[in-house]
Amino acid sequence: MSDVISTPSFKEGTIPFTYQGETFQTYYKIFGELENRTHTPLIGLHGGPGLSHDYLVPLGDLTSKGIPVILYDQIGNSRSTHLKDKPPTFWTIDLFIDELINLLNHFGVSDAFDLIGHSWGGVLSIEYELRRQPAGLKHIILTNSLASVALWGQSNMQLMQSMPPDVQSGLQGGMKDPKKYEAALLVLHAKHGCTVKPFPAEAKYSLDQVFGADGDPTVASAPILKEWSAIDRLHLVRQPTLVINGRDDISQDFVVAPFFEKIPKVKWVRFEQSSHMPFWEERERYMQLVNDFVNL
Repeated sequence: MSDVISTPSFKEGTIPFTYQGETFQTYYKIFGELENRTHTPLIGLHGGPGLSHDYLVPLGDLTSKGIPVILYDQIGNSRSTHLKDKPPTFWTIDLFIDELINLLNHFGVSDAFDLIGHSWGGVLSIEYELRRQPAGLKHIILTNSLASVALWGQSNMQLMQSMPPDVQSGLQGGMKDPKKYEAALLVLHAKHGCTVKPFPAEAKYSLDQVFGADGDPTVASAPILKEWSAIDRLHLVRQPTLVINGRDDISQDFVVAPFFEKIPKVKWVRFEQSSHMPFWEERERYMQLVNDFVNL
């Protein structure tokens, strides 16, 4: 059962993002005030690849603790510029890092900020740190994320074994049949994605950005994470890092364990009443944990 907390007010808009000589638009949503702020802003990186920021809106609760929160739709997704004609090679981790840097610079927060990355967003957070070593990054929160695609795949295979045959078939087919894949994902997610009933409308909206009638599977279908792993580089992470997963998470303990084993300054918390979205399932406790961590 999620905690009933209303989402605070926000500002929204788009900012230009120039990449390889072309200019696109990144949609953003800001909770709280960036001007005259007394706390380091928190930037939320959504999962997928291919989803949207919407299911992360509970993070806006942190404004009650004085923390400004910036969420955005990564390029190619939801309200940001769609690029259906780009080849698969266009979609790279460095593209999404450059977009993040552009956002930080646009809002003037690159000198001091925290990152919270969910699932694929955690991958992006880690790669930003490892590849660019940003001077202003103060804390990293890896929520329900992964240290390697191989471990993620192993977890999904394990969890899939308990599912009905049609669900297993849909999951195994993946993006070759998006409709069948979405139907199977919803069954899997009811147990291992988000156990809140009814399923949050914001989370369904994010899934629809890929699988819905007007969804765009371009980013989700790109081989961005093919054979990806950060395990042999995690010892190079400089910032204090909080690792979060749920008892019934797709990101099972063995998926996130390398973070705890390799990152020098790390804390690992498992939410016992949650799956892949503890910010919905144990909302109040989650926000308190994040607040305490970034204020250490």
